[in-house]
Amino acid sequence: MSDRLVFACSCERTMSLDTAVIGQACGGELRTADQLCGRELDRFREALATGRPVTVSCTLQAPLFDEVAEEAGAEDRVVYAKIRETAGWSSDAAAAGPKMAALLAAAAEPLPDAATVALESRGVALIYGRDEVAVEAGRRLAEHLDITVLLTRPGEIPPLHRNAFPVLQGTIRTAKGYLGAFELGIDDYALPAPSSRTHLVFGAPRNGAVSTCDLVIDLSAGAPLFPAHAVRSGYLRADPGDPAAVERVLAEASHLVGTFDKPRFIDFHGDLCAHSRSRITGCTRCLDVCPTGAIAPAGDTVRIDPYVCAGCGSCAALCPTGAAAYALPTSDALMRRLRSLMRAYRTAGGQNALVLVHDGDHGEPLIDALGRYGDGLPAHVLPVQVNEVTQIGPEVIAALFAYGAAGIRVLVRARAKHDLEPLYRTLTLGETLAQALGYGAEDGGRVVETIETDDPDLLGAALRQATPGRQAAVPAGLLFLGNKREVLRHTFRGMHSAAPAPVDRVPLAAGAPFGGLDFRVADCTLCLACVSACPTHALSDSAEQPLLGFEESLCVQCGLCAATCPEDVITLRPQVDFAAWAAPRRVVKEEEPFCCTQCAKPFGTRSTIERIVERLRERHWMFSGAGGEARLRALTMCEDCRVEVAVNQGFDPHAAPERDKPRTTEDYLRARAGG
Repeated sequence: MSDRLVFACSCERTMSLDTAVIGQACGGELRTADQLCGRELDRFREALATGRPVTVSCTLQAPLFDEVAEEAGAEDRVVYAKIRETAGWSSDAAAAGPKMAALLAAAAEPLPDAATVALESRGVALIYGRDEVAVEAGRRLAEHLDITVLLTRPGEIPPLHRNAFPVLQGTIRTAKGYLGAFELGIDDYALPAPSSRTHLVFGAPRNGAVSTCDLVIDLSAGAPLFPAHAVRSGYLRADPGDPAAVERVLAEASHLVGTFDKPRFIDFHGDLCAHSRSRITGCTRCLDVCPTGAIAPAGDTVRIDPYVCAGCGSCAALCPTGAAAYALPTSDALMRRLRSLMRAYRTAGGQNALVLVHDGDHGEPLIDALGRYGDGLPAHVLPVQVNEVTQIGPEVIAALFAYGAAGIRVLVRARAKHDLEPLYRTLTLGETLAQALGYGAEDGGRVVETIETDDPDLLGAALRQATPGRQAAVPAGLLFLGNKREVLRHTFRGMHSAAPAPVDRVPLAAGAPFGGLDFRVADCTLCLACVSACPTHALSDSAEQPLLGFEESLCVQCGLCAATCPEDVITLRPQVDFAAWAAPRRVVKEEEPFCCTQCAKPFGTRSTIERIVERLRERHWMFSGAGGEARLRALTMCEDCRVEVAVNQGFDPHAAPERDKPRTTEDYLRARAGG
């Protein structure tokens, strides 16, 4: 029990509060109210005066409570939880006490803000269109922005009565940038003649023009200029045949002047990246899934442009090394909240928890509508709001099952803003592990899947039809902390330890980010090229003697070791071997060092030296004939002794047998003529 004061308000008695149940696990001293935002507001002021942290079960009136807290200098001690639409306004409200306690307890776990980058717009806008709609948009915005209208293949456009802004002809061929820093490549560029009478007459066009601007308003009805265009900062697009959509775009554009803070969604650590080594490509998972093109190769690692990144989190969800980690919130901060949620729900007597992961833009309004106009969420459904559902990685799924969840649902739009394939891959991996470890439902149904709908009633029906899976008999109590990769390792071990029917090994599909390596040990020469290529140090050597070690929990199946191995003795094996993850590094191959035949200094492995000697014997002029054996013996010496022997032998590198002269065209012509 902390010193936190927890207010649970019945919202003018529109919902019942099971104080006995809520008080068991709400994360502090429970105080109830009926109208905390009105006639009981002084009770909130009195709580602030105690100096203790405060949780308020209302997000609707958060601005009012923030104002009161700011007056008292206590704004950093107040957090909010929504229990009305998510629990109290429900046909299952009588059984929602454990869920209310869980939501109140989880709200107390802080989610630190992410770092930001600054976007600066001076209001230089380019309107890209094809007809009078674009020109009229320019007239509407000319008082607010520095406007240029660019018309692609225009028809007969009436000229302006007063050239308050330029109207040009051109077609955008290339586009890059973001709010405050767009660069457009334009072909068919031409200026209108001042003498244009009934319609604009453009001069001779030219290609290769370049335009820079702060924002782009696309009313062309053509293909979008950017991938995932809906989330490109500063790029506004509307169908010119939809007046309402055009009005929304113009209203938004008029406010895009000034400096704007954008979250740095991804915390990237290049030293952990497994993209490539020595110009050999390894992991490309983030490059393959980024919908905005914000990620590009940069040598052995990749580069993430925070100004273009839209924060979908797919790269972080699929990154096996933790090089790309989501920062809104960080993985350990999210783990704290999930642990508090599940622990409080279980302590308050909750059973068969079905966790509903949703975002704020789509999921929260849908849940609110279900609570206000429908039957509300079932009592066993625990909503967890994140910035983007696509940020969910396998560590979140593993942690929820380890903490006692009976199933996971991810709420997404019926028509997604961008590709959901990375999310499906993550959920499929989580489902595979859950079924293999005994968390599956009795009817054989999935326990990890999406709900794809924009209808609150369909959402409610899907949740009520969901069959819970088996829960962990003894849920994990540890807090999974560390960087993303460490959190993932801990959560997988926790999921396995708490599993109803644990197994040591779960095979995975090709391309999975976890697995082991198969070695043809007999053909391995211990050259250790794979060790130098491995970005995660899953492969290692020893300074004491020649050996190759492997730690499976560190392997991310990037394939760099297999691509680098000169003997081609390494094969990837996608799986999660929990026994190997819990075991220390295993020795794959170990040999006695080969000692110099002159001074007995160890300098290589026996198999390597013997193989070199056998391959060169009688196959090269230096090691055949007179003096060949002496030179072969030199190969069995360390570098110091070898130099000394070579000097004493007086070896002449120019004493090679004369080679046949290369045949020229004249030789062939002479032979053909019989000369």
